[in-house]
Amino acid sequence: MTARNIEKTPGAGPDGRFPDFPPREDMNNPIYLYEPGYLYSLKRHLGSPETTLVMAETPLGWRHHPREGMLIPDLMIAFDVDVDDVIDRRGYSIEGQGKAPQFVLEVASPSTGHQDDGRKRAGYMEYGVQEYWRFDPSGGQYHRQSLAGDRLIEGSYRPILIEQLGQGILHGRSEALGLDVCWDNGRLRWWDPRSEDYLETHEQTADARIAEREARAAAENARIAEREARAAAEARVRELEAELERRRDR
Repeated sequence: MTARNIEKTPGAGPDGRFPDFPPREDMNNPIYLYEPGYLYSLKRHLGSPETTLVMAETPLGWRHHPREGMLIPDLMIAFDVDVDDVIDRRGYSIEGQGKAPQFVLEVASPSTGHQDDGRKRAGYMEYGVQEYWRFDPSGGQYHRQSLAGDRLIEGSYRPILIEQLGQGILHGRSEALGLDVCWDNGRLRWWDPRSEDYLETHEQTADARIAEREARAAAENARIAEREARAAAEARVRELEAELERRRDR
């Protein structure tokens, strides 16, 4: 059964919202998406927070139907959409937004990995998601590949070229985001070809802020020490001048 057949099932929620879903049992999303802070990094990099959606584990469907028809991407990115509507409905309605998200990524896990290459791939293709990516931190134990991506061309998914750039480093270019999706020895990373650098993690951002604060504090301490040394030197000069004046008065 295709995603479209599932989603056309009648029975929208009375409040126009997507149904609540139970929490996930696997820890891969916290490890590979939340802890590094990639939702924040991507939001900051992509800009336009009022119309750019970057969300994790948010229901996606044609409309807000019962949960049997929903797909829940680990990461979903959409441009020029009504972000407040997604928040209010607790899910992304393709018919409500008038289009599918541009980018979806699934992180492989023991409990869901077998679905990502089959049912979910077919579902996202039916939805019209422009790019569908799979990241397997195990190196292909749960997906067939460590990193894979598909781009929608004439209604069908075509594989995106994945290049090996070094030992244990794979890159694939996302045209939707203008970034490379990367598998770096089991870590998910995002390469910006314009800055020729990876998007920062929370830890890197925090370290940079700490280093900046420490540098400011060191500079301020140096200025204070300089002022104190200058004041001490001026005071010594005044003492010497006073001593010379006393000797002349004798």
